[in-house]
Amino acid sequence: MTTRRQADGALVVEIRGTLDAATVSAVRAELLTALARDRPRALLVDLTFVTFMDSMGIGALVAAHEAAREFGARVQLRNPSEFVHRQLRVTGLCDLFGLRPGPSNARTYRF
Repeated sequence: MTTRRQADGALVVEIRGTLDAATVSAVRAELLTALARDRPRALLVDLTFVTFMDSMGIGALVAAHEAAREFGARVQLRNPSEFVHRQLRVTGLCDLFGLRPGPSNARTYRF
């Protein structure tokens, strides 16, 4: 994971790999630490390089959302793959994370 601050005060966290049982503890800890340490007005989670996400990964993102609310901030997801976007659509969480429910918000792959 990499973290950088934008000029507008938002904090961008780029996650790579999978968001599942093997990685979710570290990802959750990093997101919560970044929120508490930096107190951004927005936490933008870039999912460009996330290849898989299960319910535990979704839980980590929801935990970050809840923590951000306590600081008066918001969490917004960026660039989910179609697979990740579908997981969020099925769980009804697109609106919570600033994503449109349709597939136009997701990256697609052409081979």
